[in-house]
Amino acid sequence: MLAGELRLGGVGVIVTERLAEPTGQSRGLGFTARAMEIFDQRGLLPRFGTLEKSPLGHFGGVQFDYTALEDSHFGARGVHQSLTEAVLESWATELGADLHRGWDLVDIADEGDEGVRVTLNTPDGVRQLRSAYLVGCDGGHSTVRKALGFDFPGTPATRDMYLADVVGCDLRPRFLGERLPNGMVMAAPLKEGVDRVIVCEHGTPPGARSESPDFEEIADAWQRITGESLHGGAAEWVSSFTDATRQVTEYRRGRVLLAGDAAHIHLPAGGQGLSTGVQDAANLGWKLAATVRGLAPEGLLDSYHGERHPVGARLLMNTRAQGTVFLGGEEADPLRNLLTELLEYDVVKRHLSGTVSGLDIRYDVGGPAHPLAGRRLPPRGLRTAFGPTTTTALLHAGRGVLLVLTDDEHAPEIAEAWAGRVDVTVAVPEDPGTFGGAAALLVRPDGYVAWAGSDTTAVGVCDGLAEALHRWFGTPAALDAVPAA
Repeated sequence: MLAGELRLGGVGVIVTERLAEPTGQSRGLGFTARAMEIFDQRGLLPRFGTLEKSPLGHFGGVQFDYTALEDSHFGARGVHQSLTEAVLESWATELGADLHRGWDLVDIADEGDEGVRVTLNTPDGVRQLRSAYLVGCDGGHSTVRKALGFDFPGTPATRDMYLADVVGCDLRPRFLGERLPNGMVMAAPLKEGVDRVIVCEHGTPPGARSESPDFEEIADAWQRITGESLHGGAAEWVSSFTDATRQVTEYRRGRVLLAGDAAHIHLPAGGQGLSTGVQDAANLGWKLAATVRGLAPEGLLDSYHGERHPVGARLLMNTRAQGTVFLGGEEADPLRNLLTELLEYDVVKRHLSGTVSGLDIRYDVGGPAHPLAGRRLPPRGLRTAFGPTTTTALLHAGRGVLLVLTDDEHAPEIAEAWAGRVDVTVAVPEDPGTFGGAAALLVRPDGYVAWAGSDTTAVGVCDGLAEALHRWFGTPAALDAVPAA
């Protein structure tokens, strides 16, 4: 995802991937509503085929209707991670990202103004590369994070869990998990004859199991918990995970940055890990590209940490809470019962739906106050002089957008100085009540509203627009003087 964002921003990018080939494993089975919107902003949703959006979701295994919050749903369900990886890889390479598989990072040297030098083991021997910046998107066991000594505080694991796709077991579905005296099990059909299972056995301390479990270990644990035997089946793949919860104290250290699981690990819950990583990349990509090209205003790159670290901290909070409710034994029953009662209230549904979906994120963008300022641009239909379009389609190019919703001519004139960095669209919303009465909106490339003008007078509409353009898109300059990097 980050490679594609950087290419849209006009910079060269090399992706080094340790694995020689994709695993093809299903693993993550979808993404949240906000991640789905981000894919839509880049025109990627058709590549996934027909997507199933589920209005019903859960929090800690307690089910409720996510559509209590406008535009919300539990996310796209049944999308295997292998498909998500393939879609993003093809998109990034089509845009010109240089992907090298079988390249294993072994050393990093941050050389300050000279850039970052990395040493890699490749199929053709040891290779060194130098880049302006390095971003570790290399997962929970991040080599980049460890090599640079990023602080990674948090809470250690308290339990081990198994994850597998099993074949020929003919399991009864347990979509929201079944809690039994000896542990918790989940089962959900993926396709004919194949089920996803999660097994959490009580009383086994973390580290007591093998890091690379086999099917027999999973079948034995399943039988100890449920009394049922899986031993006549097999597994397409197996894995283990824990409830360890950690987050780096800084997302950027000099010319090295972290994104996704490299920056934050947590108990898997509702597809939030993959989705938060995608959102990290969407936030960072345009900022890093502008920095490399010399177009970024002061502090833009540092705003990546400022905006995404609180989001990561909130992610860790909600997944720990869900783990307590979902995986606890009888001692957690009162908490489950209380949560079930609270979810009878729409205000609670809206709050938890926004938390898990990512639709409640609001950044501090400064400028005049408006309900949309700092929030994501909602997906809405528009009518323009060139025909119908949508707010997400306006963002396909990965540039900023000034969306003018009146016949005022002053806002487009102000934005002309940022041509090439900010596209101007004059449109009428299909729904007259859309956008909280705003007359114009400045939208960042990641889909968040940086400024809103709501006064009906010409002066009022443009109040603060030039300042917002400077803050997020830098000093006006002829872009032909700033070559792609």
